[in-house]
Amino acid sequence: MGEIRRLFDRAPFIRDLGMELAAIAPGRCETRLVLAERHLQQDGVVHAGVLATMADHTAGAAGASLIGVGEYVLSAEFKINLLRAAGQNRLHCIGTVLKPGRRLIVAESEVFDGDPESGRLAAKATVTLAVMPPLAE
Repeated sequence: MGEIRRLFDRAPFIRDLGMELAAIAPGRCETRLVLAERHLQQDGVVHAGVLATMADHTAGAAGASLIGVGEYVLSAEFKINLLRAAGQNRLHCIGTVLKPGRRLIVAESEVFDGDPESGRLAAKATVTLAVMPPLAE
């Protein structure tokens, strides 16, 4: 799962956002984000860009858990439904692979306002990931 760790440790935007890896298993990833003022839009709720980034990156990590050594994933397409305003103290996202493939992986993410057990579903995304060959050195 070294590739998953790299997705969080070496991605400057993800580090700056404050997203943390909570759990990883083959085809599944969970992340969390403690909310701060910088995550909010002008009306005091979580910015849609934060929800979309969290959904996309978590789905990407779920997909990356199934690829070969040296390969990496890039989002080819994603669709997100913003279901309700979020703004509790933290977000929790669960990404799950729906269809693994050699070149394309389809995954989904659910972003919860609070804990998945007690919070409310704030956004749901479907993400298509392109599996990329190892980078030439």
